[in-house]
Amino acid sequence: MSQTVHPVDEVLPAPKLAVLGLQHVLVMYAGAVAVPLIIGRALKLPPEQVAFLISADLFACGLATLAQCLGFLGVGIRLPVMMGVTFASVGPMLSMAGDPSIGLLGIYGSVIAAGIFGIIVAPFVSRLLPLFPPVVTGTIIMVIGISLMRVGINWAGGGLPFFTQTIDGKMVQVANPAYGQLQGLGIALFVLLVILALIRFGKGFVANVAVLLGIVAGAALASALGIMHFEKVAAAPWFDVILPFHFGVPTFHLVPIVTMCIVMVVVMIESTGMFLALSDMTGKPVDEKALARGLRADGVGTLLGGVFNTFPYTSFSQNVGLVGVTGVRSRWVTVTGGVIMLGLGLLPKMAALVEAVPQVVLGGAGLVMFGMVAATGARILTGVDFKTNRNNLFIVAVSVGFGMIPLVSPNFFKALPHELHPLLESGILLCAIVAVVLNVFFNGVKRSSTEEIVAAAKQAEAH
Repeated sequence: MSQTVHPVDEVLPAPKLAVLGLQHVLVMYAGAVAVPLIIGRALKLPPEQVAFLISADLFACGLATLAQCLGFLGVGIRLPVMMGVTFASVGPMLSMAGDPSIGLLGIYGSVIAAGIFGIIVAPFVSRLLPLFPPVVTGTIIMVIGISLMRVGINWAGGGLPFFTQTIDGKMVQVANPAYGQLQGLGIALFVLLVILALIRFGKGFVANVAVLLGIVAGAALASALGIMHFEKVAAAPWFDVILPFHFGVPTFHLVPIVTMCIVMVVVMIESTGMFLALSDMTGKPVDEKALARGLRADGVGTLLGGVFNTFPYTSFSQNVGLVGVTGVRSRWVTVTGGVIMLGLGLLPKMAALVEAVPQVVLGGAGLVMFGMVAATGARILTGVDFKTNRNNLFIVAVSVGFGMIPLVSPNFFKALPHELHPLLESGILLCAIVAVVLNVFFNGVKRSSTEEIVAAAKQAEAH
């Protein structure tokens, strides 16, 4: 008697895989190209080198995604995950970029070292799983969603509300005049309404690709209104090759390496929350061995990033939200997305076409997806005993408060040592640390926590 294939391992028809994979790529594209743009401009690289950084990033995104979803030799969690450059590394890398003795090659050296470090410590981090019972995981996942809402709101607004500029030798915040324009807000609202209408009235596959269809409809409207431009598409070459160490042999410096290894720990803790969220969404249990494989893939992706001229990689939470919206649990969808990312890295003209989609179009979709991540955390918390164990209320309350600090007041920790900023600027990490510590303080460490998480995942699958 043949065993039933789990929805995570189900291979969908090729046309569906292509459309659903493209939907994942569109959702993550803006975030994927943001970091190479920021670092390239900070290093004052010429435009063609910045364009190469973007292509290299897309190519490495594809490689890291395939390593995570397909898996090999103890690497890869084999869940529907898309990998992209982590924003946790931006601050440290900007500091390195500002030091002429380190520069781009020093950044790549620290990224390679951090990748190797991640591969080595993954099994030890995975053993912390008993510290993440539902009251902790639900809180962390909810804060992940809330943190991402800022990204979605800024997309809908048309970018960042303020720019940092140098005026008379001083760094100052300048208001973005294009932010919050009625036209952009209208397009974002249009995309949101299209997605909600398709989810409500669409059937089967149409409902599953509601986000993609909403983005396509928004892009068509933006093009008709003249705010989606194709000059970069016409100027981009059709084909380019991504070779290792394009900029030269990496250099290795102790302080940047230690800093990037700290960032790697931040990435792995955040990834733990993503994996547990996916476990709940897909109904596939995540135990210590699976978690170790997933975290090891983060290390492998970061190592590949350093080799292929890009930066540290992590699981993109935007795409976790998309899994929740569509209900499509097959990892082969994100495998297809990884292949598309590889193609975009090798075909700059196609990458430029995807990049041409305005942020306001993505904003309407972001509000749906990121809200779904927060809703998933809230759903996990509904299974927590708050009635007989009031201490769980304090765990959630205080942890969410700490998680909001970097969002509400970015300069809250400015008086603390600069070396601690990579840890303190991540609301997700702050929430995770506080939730774990408070849970141990109030409830102790129960070895059954792993089994509780597995049981919750099985219950979700049965539902």
